[in-house]
Amino acid sequence: MADHVLVVTTTDSEESAAALARGVVEAALGACVQVVPIRSFYVWEGAAQDAPEWQLQIKTSAARLPALVAHLKAEHGYEVPEIIATPIVGGNPEYLSWVDEQTRS
Repeated sequence: MADHVLVVTTTDSEESAAALARGVVEAALGACVQVVPIRSFYVWEGAAQDAPEWQLQIKTSAARLPALVAHLKAEHGYEVPEIIATPIVGGNPEYLSWVDEQTRS
Protein backbone atom coordinates (compact mmCIF):
# COMPACT_ATOMS: atom_id res chain seq x y z
CA MET A 1 0.00 0.00 0.00
CA ALA A 2 1.15 3.55 -0.72
CA ASP A 3 2.12 5.80 2.17
CA HIS A 4 -0.03 8.68 0.87
CA VAL A 5 -3.45 9.00 -0.76
CA LEU A 6 -5.48 11.55 -2.67
CA VAL A 7 -9.08 11.48 -1.44
CA VAL A 8 -11.88 12.98 -3.54
CA THR A 9 -15.35 13.93 -2.39
CA THR A 10 -17.98 16.29 -3.75
CA THR A 11 -20.63 18.50 -2.19
CA ASP A 12 -23.47 20.70 -3.33
CA SER A 13 -22.26 24.17 -2.34
CA GLU A 14 -19.11 26.19 -2.04
CA GLU A 15 -19.95 26.89 1.60
CA SER A 16 -20.30 23.22 2.54
CA ALA A 17 -17.09 22.44 0.63
CA ALA A 18 -15.24 25.14 2.58
CA ALA A 19 -16.63 23.86 5.88
CA LEU A 20 -15.58 20.29 5.08
CA ALA A 21 -12.13 21.43 3.92
CA ARG A 22 -11.58 23.55 7.02
CA GLY A 23 -12.68 20.71 9.31
CA VAL A 24 -10.37 18.22 7.59
CA VAL A 25 -7.32 20.48 7.89
CA GLU A 26 -8.07 21.60 11.45
CA ALA A 27 -8.43 17.96 12.55
CA ALA A 28 -5.10 17.10 10.86
CA LEU A 29 -6.88 14.55 8.67
CA GLY A 30 -5.56 16.14 5.49
CA ALA A 31 -2.54 18.33 4.85
CA CYS A 32 -4.11 20.28 2.01
CA VAL A 33 -7.58 20.44 0.49
CA GLN A 34 -8.27 22.00 -2.88
CA VAL A 35 -11.84 22.93 -3.79
CA VAL A 36 -12.77 22.97 -7.48
CA PRO A 37 -16.16 23.79 -9.03
CA ILE A 38 -17.36 21.00 -11.32
CA ARG A 39 -20.49 19.86 -13.15
CA SER A 40 -21.71 16.34 -12.35
CA PHE A 41 -23.98 14.02 -14.31
CA TYR A 42 -25.34 11.01 -12.43
CA VAL A 43 -28.48 9.01 -11.65
CA TRP A 44 -29.99 9.39 -8.19
CA GLU A 45 -33.25 7.77 -7.08
CA GLY A 46 -33.99 6.72 -10.65
CA ALA A 47 -33.65 10.16 -12.25
CA ALA A 48 -30.78 11.56 -14.30
CA GLN A 49 -29.18 14.56 -12.63
CA ASP A 50 -27.09 17.44 -14.00
CA ALA A 51 -25.84 19.56 -11.13
CA PRO A 52 -23.08 21.92 -10.12
CA GLU A 53 -20.89 20.51 -7.36
CA TRP A 54 -17.66 21.36 -5.61
CA GLN A 55 -14.95 18.72 -5.59
CA LEU A 56 -12.56 18.44 -2.66
CA GLN A 57 -9.13 16.97 -3.37
CA ILE A 58 -7.56 15.96 -0.06
CA LYS A 59 -3.92 14.95 0.32
CA THR A 60 -3.29 12.78 3.36
CA SER A 61 -1.24 9.92 4.75
CA ALA A 62 -2.54 6.39 4.30
CA ALA A 63 -2.50 6.01 8.08
CA ARG A 64 -5.09 8.80 8.44
CA LEU A 65 -7.42 7.45 5.75
CA PRO A 66 -9.82 5.55 8.07
CA ALA A 67 -10.24 8.58 10.34
CA LEU A 68 -10.70 10.88 7.32
CA VAL A 69 -13.39 8.62 5.83
CA ALA A 70 -15.20 8.50 9.19
CA HIS A 71 -15.01 12.29 9.50
CA LEU A 72 -16.33 12.88 5.98
CA LYS A 73 -19.21 10.46 6.47
CA ALA A 74 -20.16 12.14 9.77
CA GLU A 75 -19.87 15.73 8.52
CA HIS A 76 -21.07 15.39 4.92
CA GLY A 77 -24.51 16.59 3.88
CA TYR A 78 -25.09 13.85 1.31
CA GLU A 79 -26.89 10.63 2.19
CA VAL A 80 -24.25 8.64 0.28
CA PRO A 81 -21.18 10.84 -0.19
CA GLU A 82 -18.57 10.08 -2.81
CA ILE A 83 -15.35 9.23 -0.97
CA ILE A 84 -12.66 7.77 -3.22
CA ALA A 85 -9.03 7.25 -2.25
CA THR A 86 -6.31 6.91 -4.87
CA PRO A 87 -2.80 5.86 -3.85
CA ILE A 88 -0.05 8.40 -4.45
CA VAL A 89 2.80 6.34 -5.86
CA GLY A 90 5.32 9.13 -6.29
CA GLY A 91 5.93 12.83 -6.11
CA ASN A 92 8.05 15.49 -4.50
CA PRO A 93 9.61 13.84 -1.39
CA GLU A 94 9.68 17.15 0.49
CA TYR A 95 5.97 17.71 -0.18
CA LEU A 96 5.08 14.19 0.90
CA SER A 97 7.13 14.67 4.09
CA TRP A 98 5.14 17.84 4.72
CA VAL A 99 1.90 15.84 4.25
CA ASP A 100 3.17 13.43 6.93
CA GLU A 101 4.00 16.28 9.32
CA GLN A 102 0.60 17.90 8.87
CA THR A 103 -1.38 14.68 9.36
CA ARG A 104 0.48 13.27 12.34
CA SER A 105 -2.04 12.36 15.04
